[in-house]
Amino acid sequence: MKEITNDFSINQELGRSVFGTVYKGVLPGGGGMIAVKRLAENAPVPFGITFETEVTNLMALKHENIVELVHYCHEAQKKVVQHNGRYVIVDVIESCLCYKYLPNGSLDKHLYADTPSMINWDTRFKIIKGICQGLHFLHKDLNLDTERGPLIHMNLVPNSIWLDDNWVPKIADFGLSRLFGKEQTRMYTVNVKGYNGYMAPEYLYRGEISTMSDIYSLGMLILEITTGEKNCAVSEDRSARKFVDNVHQNLKTDEQIIHKYPSLGPNGLQQVRACIVIGLKCVEVDRSKRPTIVDIVDKLNGKRVPILDLA
Repeated sequence: MKEITNDFSINQELGRSVFGTVYKGVLPGGGGMIAVKRLAENAPVPFGITFETEVTNLMALKHENIVELVHYCHEAQKKVVQHNGRYVIVDVIESCLCYKYLPNGSLDKHLYADTPSMINWDTRFKIIKGICQGLHFLHKDLNLDTERGPLIHMNLVPNSIWLDDNWVPKIADFGLSRLFGKEQTRMYTVNVKGYNGYMAPEYLYRGEISTMSDIYSLGMLILEITTGEKNCAVSEDRSARKFVDNVHQNLKTDEQIIHKYPSLGPNGLQQVRACIVIGLKCVEVDRSKRPTIVDIVDKLNGKRVPILDLA
């Protein structure tokens, strides 16, 4: 891993997250490139169980909109550290995850008005649909004919969505993910982690985890992708309600949508309107009012969904 990343050189960095740093790895002999994520020390292990077992589970996730994990490295190394004024030798776990290299990087590099490669509406809509299809796989398709329940991602944010050379989105960064049992619908934790502005209120304040936790984060993502505006949550507004209120006030009528997107035709404007309605429904404070991922995918595919019908 050190060799192909030039000793984890800063010049090879592709991005950073709360769990570690991603580097471009150049394979020897003209073998192409991979993305190597070097996990931060004490980073959470995917699903919270043993590293080897659960990384193997990640490698089994095969879907067009899920990042492909191709290899991993996990070993203990001796390290000298200072403790209470003395130098001691401790075991430090070094872990790397190797993913298929995606040339367009993470979504946050292309999303906002101040980014150099801001993407157009057709690409944005394609990305929204792809993220939703990937989440549908995690919440619904993964547990078909098995004893497993849904996989809750718990970290749907712009830098955990990676893009291939055709702008197909891939859900990545499974460090906070939770795998549910077949009949399980929710769980609780006292160890609340995540990015402000994307954590559902019931998770942020009560530690409650369910598929609706992901739906809330998805709603924030959809609103950001649709508007091109950044969710700038602060410590006094950790659920980004000000951002949600601004979208609701500034894009609640067809006239406002047309004013913001004057170059779009009727079909494009209808897509924007649907995405705004979906996004706002997903970020309802009351989790029971949020749509399921099945509802969302159906709506994006043009089906009538009562919970997502326009008011």
